[in-house]
Amino acid sequence: MAPNDSAETGGGTRGTAAGRRKAARYIVPVAVAGVAAATIGLVPALASTGDPDLPKITAQELIERIAASDTERLSGTVRISTDLGIPSLGGLADAFVQGGGAGRGGASADPQERMTELASGTHTLRVAADGPGKQRLSILDNASEYSLIRNGDEVWAYDSGSDQAYHATADGSARGSGEKSAHPAPDGAPATPKELAEQLLETAGPTTSVTVDGTARVAGRDAYKLVVKPKQGGSTIGSATVAVDAENGVPLKFTLLASAGGKPVVDAGFTKVDFAKPDASLFTFTPPKGTEVTEADDAKAQREQGGGPDGKGLDKGLDGLFPGADQLGAGDGGAEDTKIIGEGWNAIAEISTPGGTGLPAEASDEMPAEAQQFLDSLGDKVTGKFGSGTVFKTRLVNALLTDDGKVYVGAVTKDALVEAANNAS
Repeated sequence: MAPNDSAETGGGTRGTAAGRRKAARYIVPVAVAGVAAATIGLVPALASTGDPDLPKITAQELIERIAASDTERLSGTVRISTDLGIPSLGGLADAFVQGGGAGRGGASADPQERMTELASGTHTLRVAADGPGKQRLSILDNASEYSLIRNGDEVWAYDSGSDQAYHATADGSARGSGEKSAHPAPDGAPATPKELAEQLLETAGPTTSVTVDGTARVAGRDAYKLVVKPKQGGSTIGSATVAVDAENGVPLKFTLLASAGGKPVVDAGFTKVDFAKPDASLFTFTPPKGTEVTEADDAKAQREQGGGPDGKGLDKGLDGLFPGADQLGAGDGGAEDTKIIGEGWNAIAEISTPGGTGLPAEASDEMPAEAQQFLDSLGDKVTGKFGSGTVFKTRLVNALLTDDGKVYVGAVTKDALVEAANNAS
């Protein structure tokens, strides 16, 4: 087994992630959650058959190996599991969507909506990649399959259960010039260990400790275990472990633990992986006869209208729950109505909601009864110099919404949020 080697995430380590933005480092908990979060444990299928005996390597060298990995071809099966400690939504989504069909607004193949399924529960995925222009990800269900396919400038998504498809065209010349495409490929939740590991390492700063903690066998491959932990106390994040392929530097497994203990908050890893060139047929798609196809522009317009035929859809429901919710993910923390308190793993974003309004006092058109019950199951009433408010809790990210419309959010404890609100008063 490789001995424990540590590295500060100082100048040398940060140099392996050229171009990372300073603001992103300050909101690392939000980035990890967007795994959370936004933000994913593996079952015994990934159990080790004996830790391999590998040459010693330092944390610095292992991070550099990940950054230098040029592996662009692979295929395999991934198991991904997420436990944020959020109660079951039950019929909550339907309360937000008036006739939209489980929050999908009639466009169940839209990746912007379907990829959020990875934010809870356990899923089996099939993934394949042949360079930056050809990728495929399929979410397997008991009786259906949802696939997201990219082949050059063409992006297709298909839901076999509903026989619906989504189509987008990316402007290759715009992508190549660095300009934003009129029809960019849809962004989805991080779904592979590599994507999750890259998000974590991109945002690691001087408040982070990185060590090599032995070796493992993942999907039949020898791997080193890279452990990332906050140096500060008070974070809800305990550690993140990345199993890195010893041969090619590809992350094979990602595990995120909460500081309070318990099973992993996010755990994603290959159960099977092959680095040979995938079959070209995996990246071609023609809608079956009778498939309902939604174009990207139409799906976007439908979401902007609220998801339902009468305009009272998911967007309005979310805004009823959290006034100004559409502002929470915008930008990188530099918006005029957003201020970052602290840094690193203890960073807290202070956000001013439009109009300075808090939650509705009681169930109403903006706050359906189902939504009120859901919020009550998550929230704790708190008071302080700032006045009063409600803290909404998950195992990873907590948020304080004051009655005067301020939001304090971060991967920190409830007490830390209350202290931040008091200090800001």
